[in-house]
This record gives sequence, structure tokens and C-alpha cells, in this order.
Amino acid sequence: MEELEVSIVSWSLVKSSSETIRFDPEYFKKVHLADDLLIATAPERFLSFSDLTIKIDASAFYPSIEEYYGEGGLPFLRVSDVDTFIDFDGSIRIPSELCDRYHTLQCVDKGDIILTKGDSVARVGLVTQSAAVSRDLIFLNTSKLNESDLIFLYLYFQTDFFNRILLRSSSQTAQPHLTITLVRNLKVIACGDALKKQCATVVKQAFIQREYAINEFKRAETTLMQALGLEGWQPPEPLTYMRRASEAVLAGRLDAEYYAPAYDALLEHIKERGAIRLGDAVREHIRRGISPEYVEEGDLIVINSQHVGKTHVIINDNRKTLNSLVNNGNNQRNGIVSQGDVLLNSTGVVTIGRCQCLLDDVVAVVDNHVAIIRPTEIDPVYLAYFLNSLPGQMQTERGYTGSSGQIELRPDVIEDFTVWQAPHETQVTIRQLVESANNARRKASMLLERAKKAVEIAIEQNEDAALDYLTKRGINDA
Repeated sequence: MEELEVSIVSWSLVKSSSETIRFDPEYFKKVHLADDLLIATAPERFLSFSDLTIKIDASAFYPSIEEYYGEGGLPFLRVSDVDTFIDFDGSIRIPSELCDRYHTLQCVDKGDIILTKGDSVARVGLVTQSAAVSRDLIFLNTSKLNESDLIFLYLYFQTDFFNRILLRSSSQTAQPHLTITLVRNLKVIACGDALKKQCATVVKQAFIQREYAINEFKRAETTLMQALGLEGWQPPEPLTYMRRASEAVLAGRLDAEYYAPAYDALLEHIKERGAIRLGDAVREHIRRGISPEYVEEGDLIVINSQHVGKTHVIINDNRKTLNSLVNNGNNQRNGIVSQGDVLLNSTGVVTIGRCQCLLDDVVAVVDNHVAIIRPTEIDPVYLAYFLNSLPGQMQTERGYTGSSGQIELRPDVIEDFTVWQAPHETQVTIRQLVESANNARRKASMLLERAKKAVEIAIEQNEDAALDYLTKRGINDA
């Protein structure tokens, strides 16, 4: 009888909110019906975007601007830049004049909130500096709200409750895609100032920690480039250059880019300061992972090329497999990795060459798009940072093969990489900076998760319970 009553409430809501009858079974899952009941039985607890006087907008189909990538100073945010925090440092830059030239290319201000509407749907980001946004993002002009209100809304958008009602509304399509109208019709939880201010305090501390992490990574880069003598280095770019045919035969490469003088100049520079061939500094041959069989309730997380990020290895919400399916006792073939292993993406136009040391104390398996490096003579954290830096990325650009998006970096090519064997104290300094940055990043994520949990408690229970949770936890022990 209880399920029937919930269904009746949900059915009336469906008809009144959209005037469209839905028959897809996903729409009527019990969890969705419970969400409907929560809103219907306490409508005074929810607001609409019109109540908040928030404008929702997006960039339209502007002309292609790829030719301007890297030519300006205005961040151009895309889906890959948004995942709770916004990666402004890693975003593409474009000329700011493009926003005046193309009126369908929209900009956001500090304090606005953005949602991804395509590709990885429903990622959330809080804007901390002016930027242009791609057509795959929706933005809300929350910069006009006071600080505690906009931060609370930012947290609400990350709750499981909002995520469910957001994706449910788009579930009639095989590939969920958000629209401005869809977002505008959703409900927002109404809460008092006390909870909002408490949440804002925690979130601001999270952003302080994240900024600290970014600065520590920058310090590591400065340390490496200064010590290697590459700070401000400009590779030679002659209009023409020649190579002997015997060199091409020896290298097995006929593409002219491979012989660009910039690569030789870089490698010569590193060798003058003390270099080592990567393959001579590992305890086993570099190899790729495996093609795992995914199991929903598995006991072993899978790390793929998307998880080897710009600053760390992602181990949250990964798909899983079973240890019994991959652990055949042969460490050379099972793709299992653990703390201290260096992971390098060996395929993919966007991800190739990205490298991180697994700092978390976990056991996982990597798929066959990720190469496993286990160094002996070089600190693994330093090695990963070196391979992620200019010297490593240039060698990746030179070494990969393939075309039309099907590019790869073979293990034997990776073994031929030239690595600077930095003095011990330099390797230690870079390791300490990277670990400090990652500790701050973890703390930022924990604080943000704590504030989000408080909003979820307010939705599911009440504000008093949420305040009690934050009072006991707050910014301590993160």
C-alpha cells in the first residue's frame, strides 16, 4: 500500500511538471519515487530557480575556435576541466576578444556555478576567476548571490539527491544530456543562514587547501627546471634541417618531426648534467596492464588512463574486478600495482604521456592503456614528476606512433627515454613538494565531502542534524 501511495504522488508530479507521460521504467525506481514523496510532502522546504532570481545560460553553437587555442590569456573551460574543482591551470587559453566577436560564446564570472551537460554529465564546478565556457557546459549566474548562498547551492548540486533528480529528468534518452530548461525546472532545498554559513566556512578552507596544493606543485616544477637549467629554455626551431638516411634506418622512423632539432638539443642538455636510460634504471621490463573483466561488486579497483590524472592517481569511484580473476601469481602479467609504482599513460590523444606515482596505500590493477614502471636507481615520485614535465612530455611527443587518434607509446620506446639523474637532495625536495601537494589535495577533498554530507543530512533529516554533524566534525581531523 505504501508503494502505491508513493506511485500516485509521483504520477501527479510527472503530469503537472512536464505535461508529459513517462513510461520508461528507470523513471519509476523506488529511490526516485521516494525523492518525489519528499518534495511533495514538504513543498515549503524547496524553492525553484525563479525564487532565487538566478539566470541559467550556456554557450550556443559558435564557430570553431580551435585555431585560437593557446593564443590568449582567457581560460576556456571544457568538460575535462570540471570535476568538483575547476582546473584553471590546465585549461586551454583563448583571446578574450573572441567573446566580443562571437556573442554565442559565453563567459562566466567569479562565483558562478557550472554544470557539465554533455560527455560526463552533471559534474559541478565553482568559478574562481573569469573564463569563457564551451557549449558542453551550463552556467548559473550565482555570482550575484551572497557568499554563503552560492556556496550552499554549489554543495547542493553535488548531493546524491540533486544528482538523481537531475539525471532522472534526462533519462528518456540513451545518452543523458542536460538542457537549460531541464535544470531550470528542478527544485532547490531551502535552508537557514546558520547552516549555510557553517558550510561556507568548511568549503572556503577546502579551497585554501587546494590552492596550497597547486602552489606546491608549481614549486616542484620550478625546483626541477631551475636545477636542470631549463627554466626559460627555448628549443631551437630552424626553418629547415637535414638528417642522414642511416639515422632513419637506425631509428626506424621516417616522419620528419622525429628529427626536429629541439629533441636533440633537449637530450643533449640533459646528458650534459648526468642522464640515465630509463630501461637501465628499472627492476623489471616496462609493461602495460591487462584487459580486466569488470565486476560490479568486485574487490579490486581498476585504474585506466583517465584515472592517471594531471596531479594524482584517481582511486575514487573506479570500476572494479575480482582479485581472483587477475591474480595468477605472475607479477609480470597480472597488471597489479601498489603504492610506489609509477603509472604512465601509453595511448590516447589527450592522455598519452601523463604520468603519476601511486601514492595511496592501495592494491589495484591497471588496464592495457597504462604502462607500469618500477624504478630502482631513481625515486619513483621524482621520476613520475620528471616524465610529466617538459623533458618527459617532449620525449612522449617524439616517441609515440600511429595516427587518426590511434596513437601509442610502446614500452620499448619508454625504456629508451632519457632521464636526468638528479642529485639526491633534488629528488628528495621534489618528492616532499609533491607529497605535500597531494596531502593538501586530499584534505581539500575531505573537507568538501564533509560539507556536502551536511547538506545531504539537511535534505534527508533536518537542519539541526546537519548543524550538529558539522559542529562535531567541521574542519577538524581532515
